[in-house]
Amino acid sequence: MLVPLAICSEYTSEFVFDVLLQPDPFLNELTSMFEKSTEKGSVWVTFKRSSLKSKVQRNKMKTAGEAIDYRCLIRATYGNKTISTSVGAKDHQRFQASYATVLKAHMTALKKRERKDKKKAAEKKKGGAKKAKTDAMVIA
Repeated sequence: MLVPLAICSEYTSEFVFDVLLQPDPFLNELTSMFEKSTEKGSVWVTFKRSSLKSKVQRNKMKTAGEAIDYRCLIRATYGNKTISTSVGAKDHQRFQASYATVLKAHMTALKKRERKDKKKAAEKKKGGAKKAKTDAMVIA
């Protein structure tokens, strides 16, 4: 189900009209974005705390003493295509687990770090220290 969302930027008076997807279709779209980006481009994912209410509505709720229900607004951008979803506190752990699975599956282009062998590194340090001591003895 698509839900239209008007988000007002706090720094400008511009409204950004975006379509909120449910979390599962969002993850499906995110997967297809990652697959497209293997050839060319990057996928940008941002997380932001949001109440999905304007600043005026939030101020009215604060003065009335009502609790503000904050959610996590997640946006993904690939090229000029942007998708977004909103996740509540109750669904957050399930979404994070699914999101982590998607990331692990599509982070194949990253190179593994070359690790140095600890024994070889220790031998180099000891060998260098011994050589410096013998050079000092010869000079004296």
